[in-house]
Amino acid sequence: MMTTTIKTVGILSPGDMGQAVGQVLHTHGLRVIASLAARSERTKTLAAQAGIVDVGDLPALVREADIILSILVPSEALSAAQFVAQAISETGADLLYVDCNAIAPQTVRQIETIITASGGRFVDASIIGPPPRKPGATRFYASGPSLADFMRLGAFGLEIKPLGDESGQASAIKMCYAALTKGMTALATELLTAAQMLGVASALDQELQASQPFLHEQFKRQLPGMTPKAHRWVGEMEEIAQTFAYVGLTPQILAGAADIYRFVSQTELAQRTPEDPTPAPTAAQVVEILAKHLTQSVT
Repeated sequence: MMTTTIKTVGILSPGDMGQAVGQVLHTHGLRVIASLAARSERTKTLAAQAGIVDVGDLPALVREADIILSILVPSEALSAAQFVAQAISETGADLLYVDCNAIAPQTVRQIETIITASGGRFVDASIIGPPPRKPGATRFYASGPSLADFMRLGAFGLEIKPLGDESGQASAIKMCYAALTKGMTALATELLTAAQMLGVASALDQELQASQPFLHEQFKRQLPGMTPKAHRWVGEMEEIAQTFAYVGLTPQILAGAADIYRFVSQTELAQRTPEDPTPAPTAAQVVEILAKHLTQSVT
């Protein structure tokens, strides 16, 4: 059972999003920790900048944390839960494990079974919005039988929206929302690159400005910010495809979005990191680079 006060929160792992979440919690008075033994120098630097303490190995993280927030690329969510479950079993820790990853509801339920079988408690959560560097921009949707314990982090800078005691609900809203936002960005990337390859980019740009001004401005904003995250969005689109297939809808639309992000991640655009201080390429430059990559791949 959760202790009466929350003192220490563990972050798996303090990348762009995890670091920002950890910094919010640290700023509001909590001790925030991470296990950085196997993490990159970039991750270690981000953690240090956020005031996140490196406790070394995973068992130490499990022993010292009251709550662990799992914030990873989707492909790592299941294996991370398995490692944490093993550590819970070995240490006997009283731990709340909160999966905040962009994964399908059926994947969430697998992770819940793994964690609770080890003696841990579980909350399904999803993050909608950018890394929480300004108030009101980022929301944590949450569901599950231990929801009340996670809600306590609302007193430490997180905006949490409860969806009831059924695990899978928080992940479901993330899957549906990201299908729109990141699915639309994938579609824009594909159609604008196609227009460039077909020699009608300028004419299409003028038409979008005239008839779809909102989308035109949205595409200009979205494409530059997408490129350093494309590799992470591949797995997210695949999880959405699985979600839709689970309810009887076609998975092909979002599987195609995964293909677009996989393509972007194989170009030089993916070498940029979110914290890179140099100016990002414009949407037009992104499209030109992708078209050039396509031309080179077929010659």
